[in-house]
Amino acid sequence: MANGRGGSKRSNYQTSRDAGYFLALPYSVLDSPNFKKLSANAKALLLEVGRQLGKNNNGRLLLSKAYLLPRGWKSSDMISKGKKELLECGFIYETVMGHRPNKASWYAVTWQAIDTISGYDEGTLKGFVRSAYNKNVALKNNVLIPYSGVSKCMTVPCNGLTTAKAVPSDGAISTHFSYHSSPHHGHHLDIPSPTELTN
Repeated sequence: MANGRGGSKRSNYQTSRDAGYFLALPYSVLDSPNFKKLSANAKALLLEVGRQLGKNNNGRLLLSKAYLLPRGWKSSDMISKGKKELLECGFIYETVMGHRPNKASWYAVTWQAIDTISGYDEGTLKGFVRSAYNKNVALKNNVLIPYSGVSKCMTVPCNGLTTAKAVPSDGAISTHFSYHSSPHHGHHLDIPSPTELTN
């Protein structure tokens, strides 16, 4: 009898909505201050990344134009701006940094645990912050290190620092003016007006 009731409830639940998989998006995400300040474009993009969630793939989600184009995203600029918002507000986390010619970045959503997947950039699992959208933590490339490592760049020219001279090499320029402070025919205020000359 218990099985019958349970089966009946399960059957009613299945018929109360359309069939198929669905996105479980917690209210804690939708009610967060960071979600409220997202643009409509970024909110739509969050649905696209959440749409990809499956079993053990949180960390290998895509936001590339090649993936999004068949789903109606035609503007690279809109994708880039939306992705930037989601990263800065802590809703997604970059697990692999993409590079040309054909390596797409990978992402994880932060409202559920990140899955352990081979191929992550070094430092990925350590840098992931669960529920970062509620902690004002921006997660974009904070700790990602390419496999080739980080190269050191010099902060000064290779020939060292030079001291700039305060004056030209041939000395300061002396100013000599042969002008008088007023015109040679007198100051214009002292010259009579044409009416005075006729009188």
